[in-house]
Amino acid sequence: MRSRQYFFLLGLVLATTVAAQKNDQRREDIQLLTDHVFHLSEVMLHDVANPPAASRFYAYALLGAYEASAMSEGKLPDLHLRWKMAPAPAPANGNTAFCSLYTLLEVGRQLMPSGYLLEEKQKKLIQYFKTKRKLSTAQVTSLVTYSQDIASQVVALARADHYNQLSTYSRYKPKKEEGHWFPTPPEYMAAVEPQWKTIVPFFLDSAAQFAPAQPTPYSKDTASAFYCQMKEVYLAGKHLTTEQRAIASFWDCNPFAVSYSGHMAIGLKKISPGGHWMGITGIASRQARLSLDSAILIHTAVALTLHDAFISCWQEKYGSDRIRPEAAINKLMDPTWRPLLQTPPFPEYTSGHSVASAAVAVVLTHFFGDGFAYTDNSEIVFGLPERKFSSFQQAADEAAISRLYGGIHFRDACEQGAIQGKKVGEFAWTRMFTKK
Repeated sequence: MRSRQYFFLLGLVLATTVAAQKNDQRREDIQLLTDHVFHLSEVMLHDVANPPAASRFYAYALLGAYEASAMSEGKLPDLHLRWKMAPAPAPANGNTAFCSLYTLLEVGRQLMPSGYLLEEKQKKLIQYFKTKRKLSTAQVTSLVTYSQDIASQVVALARADHYNQLSTYSRYKPKKEEGHWFPTPPEYMAAVEPQWKTIVPFFLDSAAQFAPAQPTPYSKDTASAFYCQMKEVYLAGKHLTTEQRAIASFWDCNPFAVSYSGHMAIGLKKISPGGHWMGITGIASRQARLSLDSAILIHTAVALTLHDAFISCWQEKYGSDRIRPEAAINKLMDPTWRPLLQTPPFPEYTSGHSVASAAVAVVLTHFFGDGFAYTDNSEIVFGLPERKFSSFQQAADEAAISRLYGGIHFRDACEQGAIQGKKVGEFAWTRMFTKK
């Protein structure tokens, strides 16, 4: 009897140990994924990648990770993209974690201006899998070849999205008529990506597919709707509460922010809106203790949605070409007024953060459910405290109103941007899993 009890307990201990090891590896895999996505963000910070361009880099890098995982194991669903990848022969004794992460880095390495910075991350990844996961040199060589094959297909796909043609368009010139966008202090930077609408989307049928309602018309009339919106931003900026300041700063996400000390200009490192939401996706994936393939699926879905959300938003920005609050207030109300946040260098309507946040919140809610509470600590590395949210929708709503608190958007740009983003998110979600 004692012998039976001994072997029963021994089996229970061994089973528990194996389960614990699997859970440990699952956590380790998710951490590796989120760490490597952040490595992409680090390169974008180095390059000062603008928000639309950042969304493109995330999209193709995550697509590479997705395809490497999907082709090696066949567990993931077809996202029904416009283009299909040619199946690559999966190596014997394949390792999904290594292939997906190496492919992610390889796509980023080839597409981003300073992508060469990821070569060191690739070397460390190889060393990690040799040391910790006991992969042989022959195995690694085979896995690298496979990953490079997938990456080359993804990069070829990216080369056909019209990005390389952006520099061939005539330089954007601000319109002379009143009410249109023009550069704002302190840098008076030129307009960013005025032809982003020409980038090929993953899911949208066209950049103009979900055009928002027309913006409130510019007017000097003190009784007009535009003047009332302008006055709201002006007064809000003068009477911000501590909480409103915290919200505006948390969702700032302006890669172009510059601070001055005397004659010295200091660039402030800040992540893009897309980078912030990629961080939230990682937080949710770790909290839900997802398997690696599930986390890759969700990260990719978010990245592709961000990509299309910025195309939709930028189509409207340069279509309506509306003046920023700072420029309007300085001209019509108070020449000395400055917003809490630095005004980004592109037209005002609609709010990019509102569009992107609403779109991603739709996708994340579909995956994790409504009421998924989490603590967002993605901005700690940039010196900002964590914030708690009861749902992705609450976070998206806060991101939208933060633009008004920050003094860089009018209310209709925030509200209509959120509506626009929800439509993009729902459409992207439907198109991901349903063939045309």
